[in-house]
Amino acid sequence: MTSLTPRLEHAVRVAATAHQKQFRKASNIPYIIHPFSVMLLATEDTDDENTLIACLFHDILEDVPDEYSEQQMRAEFGDAVTQTVLDVSKDDSIKDWHERSEAYLDHLQHNARDEAILVSLADKTHNLLSTLTDYETYGDDVWKKFKADKHAQLWWYSSVLEIAKQRRPELSLHDTLDTYVGQLRKITEAS
Repeated sequence: MTSLTPRLEHAVRVAATAHQKQFRKASNIPYIIHPFSVMLLATEDTDDENTLIACLFHDILEDVPDEYSEQQMRAEFGDAVTQTVLDVSKDDSIKDWHERSEAYLDHLQHNARDEAILVSLADKTHNLLSTLTDYETYGDDVWKKFKADKHAQLWWYSSVLEIAKQRRPELSLHDTLDTYVGQLRKITEAS
């Protein structure tokens, strides 16, 4: 079981502050719910503090780098945390969603740290759970908040899952994402 050390507590505060002005897509839900949920999901497979901090920080450099920079992260939490976060950050210089996703998958498959595989798996698990929950409420309107339709989303989550299974076959979180991907597959097949 993971204990809340002073360093992990500091990381929670940094993440909450960095994301304080953000909300989940098309909602009024504070964004910090997402990184905290990602960290909780990752505890199914690790109690490594650096990995859990990377879970909390996984969207900071991609989404709010002006709130907490790579240099600040490296100075306060070290190279291991920062590199894991960089490994799961999409390249925003690539504007096309599919090309950016392909680049992310290629990096995840061939260059990302092992810890980044778990962070990505936990991130995608929570994202898909949130989408499926919203789908129950809004139906097909839920896809309007994304840059990709439900078929592209199925490809995306399935691809991350396959890479995670190949790179880190010992992770138990695969089963959870696999279940959610199956639910998404049924949704896409029904239309």
